[in-house]
Amino acid sequence: MTGSAFAQALESGVELLRSLPRRRSAVPAARAAARDWAARHPAVAAQLVVDERPGTPVVDYDLLLDHPGGGTVAVTAPAEDGVPWLVDHSTHWAAGQLVSVDGVHVSVSQALTMLRTLSRGDVSPYQEIVDQCLLAAALEEAGDDGAPVSAAELQATADAFRRGRGLHDRAATLAWMAAAGMSGEQFESYLGGIARRRRFRAGKEAELAPGHLAAHRADFARVRAIWVTGPEKVVAGGAGELAGAAAAYEEAVVTVGTRREHELPEALRGAAPGDVVGPVPLGPPPASGFLTGAVLSRTAVEDDPETLAAAGRAAFGRWLAERRASASVEWHWA
Repeated sequence: MTGSAFAQALESGVELLRSLPRRRSAVPAARAAARDWAARHPAVAAQLVVDERPGTPVVDYDLLLDHPGGGTVAVTAPAEDGVPWLVDHSTHWAAGQLVSVDGVHVSVSQALTMLRTLSRGDVSPYQEIVDQCLLAAALEEAGDDGAPVSAAELQATADAFRRGRGLHDRAATLAWMAAAGMSGEQFESYLGGIARRRRFRAGKEAELAPGHLAAHRADFARVRAIWVTGPEKVVAGGAGELAGAAAAYEEAVVTVGTRREHELPEALRGAAPGDVVGPVPLGPPPASGFLTGAVLSRTAVEDDPETLAAAGRAAFGRWLAERRASASVEWHWA
């Protein structure tokens, strides 16, 4: 290959780099464009290098070319501020980053904000952060990561957010924002992200609900039951004796309520009405204590909106658990 031919390829390669889309979701299209370009310039054995910036959907590119005199030439063509990503990222790429989940990067400050504003209490902080990353990745896959949020969606999200945290007036909300270190603009932007996740979840639940209900119909029967939990074994001859028997134990807790079948303590699921179950261990070690209970009545599943909504929530939980199980998760502790 002559020097002039290499110079032409080099000039063309710069134009290629400047034309490539810089969203992470568009990387496959960028790779395809680079392959087409390389096929037209086989002598330089071009390779595209993709750098995914931590904590942002923006990516950068380098193009590696074989020089006719030997060695490799790396071409960088930043389209914005003129600072090559190699210089821009001269520290370790994960500096300040806490975790990467399927290509979504979370900084320490972002994780602290997640825990301050989204903590559910029923999962570990580690799982909560991973789950939020998985939802962000799903939004990007769906092309909804930066989609506009309507005023009605934003208002509904703000109302739910305030109710969930006991922020019942303007003063309480402003005090919370000050404690979280958020300006009004940052708070609105953050609520916009929550609104997109709510919208995605609602759509996914509606999509999955009919199939999940058909496959797990028995799980959604409405069951009225009574059960006693505590550190000691409570023994009763019948369902009607449970509450009285529990009164003899200082730390026994009696629960009477109506639940979906799948929401009952595991030992009671599928039990015949009137039969006493237990005492059984509350769970494997390190769990301690015992449960004794009975199903009082069971109502057949009805195909009503409430049941379909419950099936959607259960299906979404299963969908998210499956994504979590197959996700690539890397914690940057050091």
